Amino acid sequence: MSSKLSDFSVHLPINPELVQFQQRVKEKLYDFNHARPSEAEKYHCILSELLGSVNGVTILPPFYCDMGKNIHFKRGGFLNAGVKILDIAPVMLGEFVQIGPNVVISTAGHPLDIAERVLPIAAANPITIGDSVWIGAGAIILDGVTIGERSVIGAGSIVTKDIPADCVAAGNPCRVIKKIEHGKMPSEQELEEMWCPIMEM
Repeated sequence: MSSKLSDFSVHLPINPELVQFQQRVKEKLYDFNHARPSEAEKYHCILSELLGSVNGVTILPPFYCDMGKNIHFKRGGFLNAGVKILDIAPVMLGEFVQIGPNVVISTAGHPLDIAERVLPIAAANPITIGDSVWIGAGAIILDGVTIGERSVIGAGSIVTKDIPADCVAAGNPCRVIKKIEHGKMPSEQELEEMWCPIMEM
């Protein structure tokens, strides 16, 4: 979480070009969020046009974002209904990330100083979410945060600082509660056999 304009690595001028781009994004989001459940091909087509990298992610509507092009999925993953990603800066999501309903991921922020806050500048810091992270319902991830691989973020948490790998973290502000001792993972082939019948529907 940043407090001065200089704390943000991304500064976008708020101008007619940005507003027009975001209007086009809203049109695509409207089509995505109002497609029929049976229109799987339409869902995939819109996401491919909207996002920077799709790579097999499943997103349940409604879904909202600022730019779309700054959201990158490494491989697979699942976003439940009502997720909002404010991607003024890049949002990098690893393999098989699971995100619960009504989660907010916000790269955008505002300076505390009103003299800076009134300027027509959209300020943001990138967010990185590691492989196999699970983010519980209603959590809020703020600008500049990195969440380590395989960690779990408790429902309703507000994440203001980096979270290391392999831990459970929760609360406001979000803090590490305990480390996770993971069991033996199924092989890639075993996972594919388990999930293939569902993914091919």
